[in-house]
Amino acid sequence: MKNPTIAVEPIPAFQDNYIWMITRTGSTQVVVVDPGDAQVVQQVLNKGGLELVAILVTHHHGDHTGGVKELTTRHPGAIVYGPVRENIPGVQYKVQEGDTVDIPALNLSMKVLDVPGHTAGHIAYFSTTDTCPTLFCGDTLFSVGCGRIFEGTAEQLHNSLKKLAELPGNTQVYCAHEYTLTNIKFALHSMPANKALLKHEKIAQQLCSKHLPSLPSTIELECNINPFLRLDKKDVIAATEQFAGRKLTNSVQVFTYLRKWKDIF
Repeated sequence: MKNPTIAVEPIPAFQDNYIWMITRTGSTQVVVVDPGDAQVVQQVLNKGGLELVAILVTHHHGDHTGGVKELTTRHPGAIVYGPVRENIPGVQYKVQEGDTVDIPALNLSMKVLDVPGHTAGHIAYFSTTDTCPTLFCGDTLFSVGCGRIFEGTAEQLHNSLKKLAELPGNTQVYCAHEYTLTNIKFALHSMPANKALLKHEKIAQQLCSKHLPSLPSTIELECNINPFLRLDKKDVIAATEQFAGRKLTNSVQVFTYLRKWKDIF
């Protein structure tokens, strides 16, 4: 095959998680991202006769790490990468921004990005190996939303999202949960006239009604429909100020109250 390409496939887990499996055309070797459930991963591997060569972990929450021990027991050659600032059992290589994860079996290279906020040491993996850049961002950026703040600060998560928003517009965004429709319902309260959001709502409804993923998204799309990436827009500012009951003078304040609003939505 002249131009084998990278493909990313979802492995549904729990109620709404996605464990992403990275493959390359013509190869039986694979990488998985945030395997919270070993059983569903192993079923896919067995069915396809696939070999697990690496595991990428974005943060320490159990729905992202729960399957690591069992998978590495079954596949002792699989290398596990995870964030340097978090204690995750089974991680062999602790990485942070500035590091690169190389997967020779797939001819794949991924840059590590520090994106704290959801957890203190959350990281993301970004690749430009193939024609279309890809981002595995865990629970930092969701389609039309973002993660809750558990250990970091609002300013940290705001800065992490700004960093991701600066990636190329065609970057394919693979986040770890199917939250799109719920996030759209919330986003419409601050952007009721956003035509791109209304259009995407119909697309997401059609996909989810067929039990298909609404993901991946793209950075360009998220910059147009995600209120957490549109903190400088008048409609988002006005709606968030109404919720806050006060004037908000900078983007961190807007983000802080928008996230608080989403928390109780």
